[in-house]
Formats: sequence, C-alpha cells, structure tokens
Amino acid sequence: MNIKEIHNLFLKCKSLSIDTRKIEKDSMFFAIKGENFDANTFAREALERGALFVIIDNPSYLIDERTIVVENSLRTLQELAKFHRQYLNISIVALTGSNGKTTTKELINVVLAQKYKAKATVGNLNNHIGVPLTLLSFTNETEIGIVEMGANHKKEIEFLCSIAQPDYGYITNFGKAHLEGFGGIEGVIEGKSEMYKYLASNNKLVFVNLEDPIQVDKTKEIKKYTFGIDRNEADVKINSIEANPFVIIGYKDFMVSSNLIGLYNANNINAAVAIGTYFEVSNIEIKTAIENYIPTNNRSQLIRKGSFEIILDAYNANPSSMAVAVTNFLQLDNSHKIIILGDMFELGNESQQEHKIIVDSLADQNQSTVYLIGKSFFGNFIANEKLHFFETFEDFAEYLKINKFKEESTILIKGSRGMALERTLDFL
Repeated sequence: MNIKEIHNLFLKCKSLSIDTRKIEKDSMFFAIKGENFDANTFAREALERGALFVIIDNPSYLIDERTIVVENSLRTLQELAKFHRQYLNISIVALTGSNGKTTTKELINVVLAQKYKAKATVGNLNNHIGVPLTLLSFTNETEIGIVEMGANHKKEIEFLCSIAQPDYGYITNFGKAHLEGFGGIEGVIEGKSEMYKYLASNNKLVFVNLEDPIQVDKTKEIKKYTFGIDRNEADVKINSIEANPFVIIGYKDFMVSSNLIGLYNANNINAAVAIGTYFEVSNIEIKTAIENYIPTNNRSQLIRKGSFEIILDAYNANPSSMAVAVTNFLQLDNSHKIIILGDMFELGNESQQEHKIIVDSLADQNQSTVYLIGKSFFGNFIANEKLHFFETFEDFAEYLKINKFKEESTILIKGSRGMALERTLDFL
C-alpha cells in the first residue's frame, strides 16, 4: 500500500496514536518499536480499543484488512506526515533553539490564534516522532501551524525541516545545550542553523532577533523580518523591557505586562510580538494574548506556598539557561532569596567544567543561600557557608525534613528534567 492510500485511510480516522493507552475510537494506530518493547504486539489490543486501522511492520501480527503491513512503521509515519503537510498546503512556522523554544511556541500560538485558526506542537513533541504527530494533528480547518523542533545532534533539524517544510522559521538562541551530541557550542550553532539553510534554499522567510549577533551573522543573505530593542532598523522596534519579577515590554504606544518571570523571557515575548505583527494581528490582540498567557509544566511558574514565593523552572536546564536564570534571580529586590539547582544533563566532556562555572559564579555572592543537588554539582564542592551540596535529591529531602527555610523567602528552583526538582514543593 502506497503513502497516498495510507493517507486516504488516515483521513477516515478521527485521530492518530502511537500509544494504546491513549487510543480514541475510530483512530489510526502506528506500531512503533521502542528500545524495550515491540509495539507490533499491541496491534490486536489497538483494534479492540477502537482503532479503525493499525500500521505494523511485522507481518507476524497481521490480523485482518484493518492491519496494514509496511516496511518500517516509523518511516511510514514520517512519510505520511510529509504527505499530509503537502496535502493541507497551509502556512507552517517552525522554531528551534537551545532555550525558550517551548515558551516561545506557546506565545506565538496564542498571539496568532487571535486572528487565525492556529494549532501548535503539544507540549514538547518536537523530535523525529513528535514533529510528524504534530503535522498529522493539523486539519483542513487549520490556517497556520506552529511546529517546534528539538535536536541533540547535527542533521536532525535538517531532517525535521524536510518533513515539515516550513514557510517561516525562528531560532530562539544558540546556547550550551546537548553539548554531548553536538560536540560543543560550534556544533550547536551549526546544527540549529540547518533551519536557516532550509529556509534560504527554498526562498522562505526567517524571523531574526537583532539582539543576537549569531542570528544576525547567520541570516545576512536570507529573506528576513527583524525585531530588536530600541533599534530603528528593526521591522518591529521594542521600546523597552523590564522584569521584577514579571516581564513588561513597551511596544509602540502600549505596554504588555506578562505572567513570565525573568528578563530571559523578554526575547520570547518580543518574538511573539514580531511574528504577530508580521501576520497582521492587531496590537490590542497581541497585548491581550500575551497578558492572558499563563506558563505551566514547571516553566517559569510563579507559585505561592505558605509564606514562600517560588519561581519553578524545573522542566529543563543547560549552562546557558541556568546562568541567565540565576543572574536574573539575583537581581530581584526580594530580601531573602534561596536558590535550588539540580544537575544539568547531556553535557558530555564539558559537564564538569560547566557545573564548576555555575558553582564558581555563586561562591562569592552573599544575597542567597544556595542548594546544589546531583552528582555533577557534588563533585565541584567549594567550602562556603552559603553553598550546600547534596549528591542526591533524597539526601536533600532528608535535610529539608530537619531544616526549615526562612519564612517570607523567594525561591528559585531549576534543574534538568531528570532531576525532577518540583518534588521540593512537597517539603515546603
């Protein structure tokens, strides 16, 4: 069965799933092998749960005409997504970057949704499986699709662009993320810039933050739409930015007061303003969308618990995002501050050095009490009464059972997803 025939079957379905636990009635199920399981074994269960069709790549699990055997289920999913994208022929805005891409994606989505039937990547489904699932969630009613693309090695963004075929692109920044897979910061820049290469070769448009010299340098010969802070040469001129702790930006004759914390979120907001402006969303609609956006999923959330004011940013962390988050936190006017940081993952040979840089940056400050959790931080111990080190979260939890934080404290919690530092809330 060719991809067009599979697409015709897909159009008869109400949804698509790769997880039998989430199957909806009249859906299409793709049996994709994982590291520790063979999803072909779930073919019968998928049908029993209501799937109309099941795509498998092991003929041993063929049941009846509802099971379609292909050479490779994952590759077929990707080919189907590409075919569906061409079938819909809608505008696609793609974005990637080391930090802030999910927040930026959410902001772009709420802004564009003021005028268009926009749909975006759900959560962080941004890899070789997530991007196809995102594209296949778009329908004939979708007017603009926003596709987040993540990568931890070179050629990944190039591949995702070949599937999504974006008309517009934006790279949030180039930071120290996934250094192990990219082979260092230069590899990060090269890998993320694969989006620029795709857009340039197809005469498409990029959105460029003039505050980022790498973006400016990499887009000299590309069709672009720019934004910057107090820059007359920008297509969208942001007049002012401030944060204490929430970000407020000035644009034209109005102010936008967001629910996002830290100046590092200003560029995320500015990008959404610029992209909204390009797509002719009105100023008042842009302001309304951004001011009503509330961050979730442990991303720059402000939580009040008892007498504590907590900035929970524990969804992810890398050296760039952690350094900026700490710097912004230390600039807050609050009287007593506590910093809780967890290990940063996927740094390869750079891990020890990057963790030590963070520790050294905190060693001499006297504004906050700092708690550093994880084997990588623990290995960079520096004797200082303001710095407390714990090899595991369990060790930290035991400490919190005995030692209470000072009331009325403002607390920053940040670490890689695997550290699950949101567990700290249970002890406050």
